Amino acid sequence: MTKKYVYLFREGDKEMRNLLGGKGANLAEMTNIGLNVPFGFTLTTEVCREYYAGGEKFPPGLWEQVLPAVADVEKAGGKKFGAVQNPLLVSVRSGAPVSMPGMMDTILNLGLNDETVAGLAQATDNPRFAYDCYRRFIQMFGDVVLGIESYHFEYVLDDVKKERGAAYDSDLSVESLQEVVEKFKSIIRRETGRDFPFDPYDQLREAATAVFRSWNNQRAKIYRRANGIPDDIGTAVNVQSMVFGNMGADSGTGVAFTRNPSTGERVLYGEFLMNAQGEDVVAGIRTPKPISILKEDNPAVYGQFTEIAGRLENHYRDMQDIEFTIEKGRLYILQTRNGKCTAAAGIRIAVELCREGLISKEEAVLRIDPAQLTQLLHRRIDDSARLDVIAHGLPASPGAASGRLVFDADVAERRGDDGEKVILVRMETTPDDIHGVLAAQGILTSRGGMTSHAAVVARHMGKPAVCGCEALKISYADHRLTIGDAVFAEGDEISIDGATGRVMRGIIPMVDPELSDEFLALLGWADNIRTMNVLANADTPADAAKARAFGAEGIGLCRTEHMFMDQTRLPIVQEMILANDAIERAPFLAQLLVMQEDDFYGILKAMAGLPVTIRLLDPPLHEFLPSIEDLTEELLKLRLRADSETRETQQEIYKKEGVLKRVRALHEENPMLGHRGCRLGISFPDIYAMQSRAIFQAAARLAREGIPVLPQVKIPLVVHYKELEILRTQTEEVARQVMREQNVQIEYKIGTMIEIPRAALTADEIARYADFFSFGTNDLTQTTFGFSRDDAEGKFLPVYLDEGILPHNPFAVLDPGGVGKVMAICVELARSVKPDFKIGICGEHGGDPSSIDLCQKLRLNYISCSPFRVPVARLGAAQSRLNK
Repeated sequence: MTKKYVYLFREGDKEMRNLLGGKGANLAEMTNIGLNVPFGFTLTTEVCREYYAGGEKFPPGLWEQVLPAVADVEKAGGKKFGAVQNPLLVSVRSGAPVSMPGMMDTILNLGLNDETVAGLAQATDNPRFAYDCYRRFIQMFGDVVLGIESYHFEYVLDDVKKERGAAYDSDLSVESLQEVVEKFKSIIRRETGRDFPFDPYDQLREAATAVFRSWNNQRAKIYRRANGIPDDIGTAVNVQSMVFGNMGADSGTGVAFTRNPSTGERVLYGEFLMNAQGEDVVAGIRTPKPISILKEDNPAVYGQFTEIAGRLENHYRDMQDIEFTIEKGRLYILQTRNGKCTAAAGIRIAVELCREGLISKEEAVLRIDPAQLTQLLHRRIDDSARLDVIAHGLPASPGAASGRLVFDADVAERRGDDGEKVILVRMETTPDDIHGVLAAQGILTSRGGMTSHAAVVARHMGKPAVCGCEALKISYADHRLTIGDAVFAEGDEISIDGATGRVMRGIIPMVDPELSDEFLALLGWADNIRTMNVLANADTPADAAKARAFGAEGIGLCRTEHMFMDQTRLPIVQEMILANDAIERAPFLAQLLVMQEDDFYGILKAMAGLPVTIRLLDPPLHEFLPSIEDLTEELLKLRLRADSETRETQQEIYKKEGVLKRVRALHEENPMLGHRGCRLGISFPDIYAMQSRAIFQAAARLAREGIPVLPQVKIPLVVHYKELEILRTQTEEVARQVMREQNVQIEYKIGTMIEIPRAALTADEIARYADFFSFGTNDLTQTTFGFSRDDAEGKFLPVYLDEGILPHNPFAVLDPGGVGKVMAICVELARSVKPDFKIGICGEHGGDPSSIDLCQKLRLNYISCSPFRVPVARLGAAQSRLNK
């Protein structure tokens, strides 16, 4: 039996979206509910897939199905395709299963030639209209089908208008349009070496081929990649009889939304043009009128349209984007689809549709893309702003900022304290720069990836950051930034967009975040649906308070090393590291104990009654020390002036030499897999003991104040159960000591991070010594793939994505085929010894909707992410529960 490739509109319905594409399915649906839709048929998405699978050739038997479909449309409309008298003209349009507005190609007025144009002129008694359609068709066919740049035709049209003194296309006479037609045909002959095709069936075959071919044009591929649309679903092609909005003053065309796509307000929103075709509305040649004016110009048509708009919204139970044409006073509906809108509008529309009884709360929750919520939580660039983009980097921390360039953290702090808005620009940031990061509006670096110091700190502070922008050439000595041929001095104004990685010249208009009542209502519905808890990664009381305000149910990761970055603490940390033994370390650990206790007190208090998971020191110690290069340079300068300087200089040299010796001793070739995490705690048990005491002393203070606390101690980078056994024993002993000293009882838990495949593969052994597991998905991804994140994202990972080797950046979206399998093994092994064992994730994957889906499938108990992604995670967790 021959496969069915062609469906008449009356043969389909809205449930056939995957086969007929969104446009074809909706045209079929509107036909079947009795709307005035021009007759037509659809070539299915299967044709597109087979076209590419067969080396860009149509499948056998396709044309034998197209011909009777054309005949059916001829009969329904009372016109003949290719006939001289009363000819049938058609449009040929794309329509993928997922809306891709403007990404693929369209041809209108197909079927015209030198004979049929005369027949159209006679049938309509309007030669000017007929030749206007003909010149439009030739230009569109030449551009879309034959690949001739549109400017060739535009130049000719402009020249003719100038010669005739015509301001608009509509001012040209029949004779002028006939001249344009002949010149357009000459362009085709000159540019392609062939004549414009005369046979309408040849035109149709070539046009359908061009539309299928546009599935893989550059803009369509970029759009699919940006929106996560698969490359293999293909597009359908819709062939539809033409109706004309350019037949005179009683004809027109327009586009309208059933609600305002910017605000969500329940009001008809759109625009139209009389005596025009669809491309005139979008081309900007003439200024369209607001749809409300149609009520004055043609009350009957406006009333009919508003009735249809309401009917379509009720039928599809969503805001609709409707294309229409008025031909000699009669209204035709050419297309409807679920309208695209801003995140704020989408939330308002979903909530109001629910309250109007059209959709359920569950449907409202599923309507919103969680990733879009980020727009509402940070300052963002005004959609109407004109941008001068000068470079691109990695979108390391969302939000947008404008300010004056500064290259030094001290300068950033000073100017920031003076009320000036600055952007801190560095090759890369270090803990020494933290005061500048705090003072700046945003961070821009030429090195580093999504987990670099700048990226991590910026995300937790809610500041925008663009990292790894390799186009930047920074000269600290000259206080100058070069991007290509452009040179920027300190004090020049730039803007960054941390959501897209764009760097822009000048100050850009921004939009401040606003959380509407509808936003809060939707998240409340999501909370009642989801089964996973949503926690936050927070390192300060301010972070914790913000996380709680965004609905976090606790802290899933508090990175204690970030507390060491303060400039007042860094010298103490460095002295502690440089100490030769535990005795020398003791006084510095005592100072840090007081500071850490205050840190933990503030965070535990901000999250009173909720769990706070505190990870003990994780990074290698050398990260808190100056670099070997900087120390060597400083020593060289000191030695050069040593002969003429004082005894103090000699002492300073001696001290620097000691620091350099210690830094070299701590130096590692691959620190990510080196002396860090629990390995550090076992080598230097007094450091972990100090941190544990700080945690429990802070908890004891709060307990005595009557504030409920739930501290959880997390041991990082465990690969063997004995590591956890040793450090758990030490932590429990410290807890007992503090509770005995303070005469209080504290409920607490001790767990570990699963960041290394071996830990996952021996989870049944490790779980015996743990109260919970937390997947550190950044390190687990690095160790499973064997990728260094900063190197991968800056070097070969973009190539892997472009070549389709990987579908997503695995550091942004959890890899289900590799990392996900490792996690699944871990969950199964751990729960084989403790069936109710608590397991979650605490990497930035916890705020990614696709990764949240995987966590739901793995039956994790919680996800943890940065405070500003908590609402995203709340909604994503609810959607994962509904989609499971």
